[in-house]
Order: sequence, then structure tokens, then C-alpha cells
Amino acid sequence: MSSELCNSAEEAREYVKTVPPPQGESMVGVPFEARDLVRVGFVGVGGRGFGQLNEVLAVEGVQVTAISDASGEAIARAGKAVEDKGQPAPALEPDWQRLCDREDVDIVYVCTSWDSHVPIAVQAMECGKHAAIEVPAAVTLAECWQMVDTSERTRRHCMILENCCYEYAEMLVLNMIREGLFGTLTHGEAAYIHDLRDCLLSDHGEGLWRRFPHIDRNGNHYPTHGLGPVAWYMNINRGDRFTRLVSMSSQPAALAERRDATLPEDSPKRAEVYKCGDMNLSLIQTELGRTVVLQHDVVTPRPYSRINLIQGSKGAFVDYPARFFFDDAPGHDWEPIDRFKEQYEHPLWREQGELARKLGGHGGMDFIMNYRLLQLYRQGRVPDIDVYDAAAWSAPGALSEISVAWDNMPVEFPDFTRGNWQQPDTRAVR
Repeated sequence: MSSELCNSAEEAREYVKTVPPPQGESMVGVPFEARDLVRVGFVGVGGRGFGQLNEVLAVEGVQVTAISDASGEAIARAGKAVEDKGQPAPALEPDWQRLCDREDVDIVYVCTSWDSHVPIAVQAMECGKHAAIEVPAAVTLAECWQMVDTSERTRRHCMILENCCYEYAEMLVLNMIREGLFGTLTHGEAAYIHDLRDCLLSDHGEGLWRRFPHIDRNGNHYPTHGLGPVAWYMNINRGDRFTRLVSMSSQPAALAERRDATLPEDSPKRAEVYKCGDMNLSLIQTELGRTVVLQHDVVTPRPYSRINLIQGSKGAFVDYPARFFFDDAPGHDWEPIDRFKEQYEHPLWREQGELARKLGGHGGMDFIMNYRLLQLYRQGRVPDIDVYDAAAWSAPGALSEISVAWDNMPVEFPDFTRGNWQQPDTRAVR
């Protein structure tokens, strides 16, 4: 049981409500410093990290100057990929702390296992670098606050690399919301439903670490892919905020059954006891009275889905497949997304979609995300996603675990902005 769960439900409630005193000024609306060339250091260049590296190498005005990984083979492969793109050979640093301290690095990309995200990002910020962290950014509330406090004190950005915010449908819907087509937003639904049983039980890649939270934690391990886009739709941290969460989990079954059906009898994995329920379901309320349903299921045989539903007073959108319904529509049939593409396609996809799709990372959203982040940096503009988003979108992991452990009690959602969620939205993405 996590130390954050405390010895009683009352202690857990008080722990969640604790807001540490600020160590610096707010980072809301703070722009990057403009740079003609952004120098990137990568920590973690395995499967996901290597994919991100190739997406970054396709962005104009960016140089990858340093690479770190525990695997010498992975470092060598990544270094060759940089040189193959015509860039100078990067520094190959087995020690990620040395990479963070390098003078030729402006931003550190963290693509490692979840439990190492915050320590690396904090070290990067302490060394004067911005940090961009793979998802989830943090796994405990203490880490969420550590990210926020360090960012505010060092005046360095700490951003979550939430690629799903930049998927074609999500950006088209965001554009339509900003145009007022959905009216007053009232409800959203988000999920990460992805059958990862064979990945979790593998002896390679993420199988080396991603199964362990299922042994130790019962909650939503991976909230941000679904929640990030819905938070964008609702302007969370920029006019509204999450205020409370209640969560419950089903019984665990599917991962153990898959293990017993596929692994040899002498496999040490057969001794593992999986604590996390197959489905975790959380309800979140916002300050303005909106509601969000958030789901997590990575062990049952279901088609992939992030649900991605947003409901307003004038219409609704839901994905998988992508479809719309507006109050002036005849009958009760959903309308396909193709009807709206020409008029409401987001400018980022109109301008960069061809290259993004050619690169192919998750259908192109990986490149759109990296292009957007690094161009905002080059231009000295405010990032689309900041440290408060990184904390708020990751926090349901810890909050759901607390709620489940204490008989599904409601828990307060920390205000990581310390009241600054009411500031005007200064982001360019709209």
C-alpha cells in the first residue's frame, strides 16, 4: 500500500488537502525564452524514446546534442540515428545526471519508466533545463507537488508529452469547441482501454517494469491519454479545475488468467498476485459543476478506445468511431467526422499533417506534438501544456488508489495552480 494512503481515511483526506507553501512564482502564462536552435537531450531511447527521437529529428530548428540510456546498445543506435539525419554526433552519456548538467542542452526529454520521470525532470530543472516528460508525468501526489514546486522555483517549464491531445480528431473537436458549436460544456468521458496482457507479461521492453504496478497498486495507472484531451476541451487550469474524485475497481482476473494460460508452469511470474482490478472507474467533478467519467483497463480483451466524449448544451462528440450529434440534426443518427473536416480541421494538421502522417508515429500525432512544443520554444511563446497540467492529469493515478483503498471515498483534487486556474488563458492553441 502506498505511503500516501495513510493509516485512516481521515488521514488520507487531510493528506490530499495539504497544499505546500509556494517556493517561487507561478508558471501560468510564462513563455519560453526564444531560441533559433533548440538543443535537446534524450534520457531513455528504448522503444518509446527511440520513436520520439526520430519525431524530434524531423522538426526544423532542433538539434539532438546528448543521449542517455542504461543500455549501451540503445545509446549507440540512437546516436547513429542522429548522425544519419545529418546532425553532429551527440554526446553519449550513460549517466543521465551528467546529461542534465551539460551546457549544450536546453530541454531534457524523459522517456524512461514511470517511477523515474520526476527524479530526472527535477534534476534537469535544477540544472537550468526545461523538462518534457512521457506519460504519466508522476505516480504520486508528492511527485506532482515536487514537479510544480521545482518548476516555480527554478523558472523552468516541466511539460507532459501527452500526444493524444494532438491527435487529428481531438484537435478538430477543440477547434469546434472554441467556435462555440457545442454550447455550454457539461460532461466528458475519457479512458485508456488497451489490451496489454502480452506486453505486461513479456520478458522484454515494458514487460520488465510495467506489470509491477498491477502487483502494488489498485487504481488508474495511466490516466492522461484519455483525460488530457477532455481537460483541454474544458479549459481545466484555465477557467475551471478538477475539484474531487471518487473511484472504484473491479476484481482482478484477466491478467492472472492470461499468465496461467500462456506461461510455463515454472515461470516465476506464476507466484505474482495482481492487486489492481481489471477495470478502474473514476468520477471527477470540476469547479464549474462539470463531470468526467474516467476509465482504465489494460488487461481484458476489448478493442482499443480512449472514449473521448464531450457533451455540451448544443451537441456531443464521441470517438471510436468518431461521430457528432448536434441539436439541429434530424432524427437520432450520429454524423460522421468527415462532414466537418474541411471547415474545422485544426490549422496545425492542415499545415503539418502530410509530414506527420508520413512519419507515422501514432498516426501523426507524435510529430504534431513535438513540432508544436519545439516551435513554441523557438518562438518564445507560452507552452500549450504546462507543469500544472502535468500534475493534474497525472494525479488521478494516486487519487484513485486512495479512494479505492478507503471504500471508494470521495477525495479532494489538489489545486496545483494554488488559485491561479482563474487566470486568463494565454495559450495559442485554441
